[in-house]
Amino acid sequence: MRSRSSMTTDFICYTLVKMSDETQTIVSQTKLFVGGLNRQMRGNDLREEFSKFGEIVFARVNLDRETKKSKGFGFVEFANPEDAARAKSELDGQEVWGRPIKVDFAKEDPTKMYNATPAAASPSEPSEDEEEPTNETEEDETEVDESAF
Repeated sequence: MRSRSSMTTDFICYTLVKMSDETQTIVSQTKLFVGGLNRQMRGNDLREEFSKFGEIVFARVNLDRETKKSKGFGFVEFANPEDAARAKSELDGQEVWGRPIKVDFAKEDPTKMYNATPAAASPSEPSEDEEEPTNETEEDETEVDESAF
């Protein structure tokens, strides 16, 4: 598995969505939000369930910071947008591990992405002297604005 910091040459697809005059949201075309997960499911299990649709860049289940238990949602990022769209189409509403899941394209706040300002809505990698933000999850990835879901 590749870490996000080693993907500097990979192409990541985003769509900028203007919610209002002050609010913008970035909708990833390769990263999926997956809700309604069985609380026993972990990142590797999520990766296995979605890997039949294409190459997975990462998969994770978000954990509670204090209890380290699953919050019941996670994220899966595909190497290409066509695979992500097919996985969304085929798995949204389907039962996985005994629970119906919700699958949608991930939405991110552009002001909380790497080196982003409200005017710069495209993601960028941190410089070598900056540390990546951390999030208490099964696998390390970018911090996600959970209020956007």
